[in-house]
Amino acid sequence: QVQLVESGGGLVQPGGSLRLSCAASGSSFRLSAMGWYRQAPGKQRELVAGISSGGITNYSDSVKGRFTISRDNAKNTVFLQMNSLKPDDTAVYYCNQKFAIVTYWGQGTQVTVSS
Repeated sequence: QVQLVESGGGLVQPGGSLRLSCAASGSSFRLSAMGWYRQAPGKQRELVAGISSGGITNYSDSVKGRFTISRDNAKNTVFLQMNSLKPDDTAVYYCNQKFAIVTYWGQGTQVTVSS
């Protein structure tokens, strides 16, 4: 059973930066596609950024140029560097792992962008 543990969320002022981390258990990490999703109050969960097992990345239009997803297979960890944060980025951020037909989710970490 895979467990995903997110960290790095918090309160930040507009224009600030945060770096989220997601540590995964198990041996399937390097073969898995990883992603970061977010869900704001009253809204559906949406994909923020993804990275394939081979390192190919994709981003939602709303974060392109501001967020960077990366992975460290030696540490079973995926990161989300978030720069130039806006109040609209406020949400619970979830880590996601896809391996074969199985999907795993972390418990989420709150990101609040406010002055």
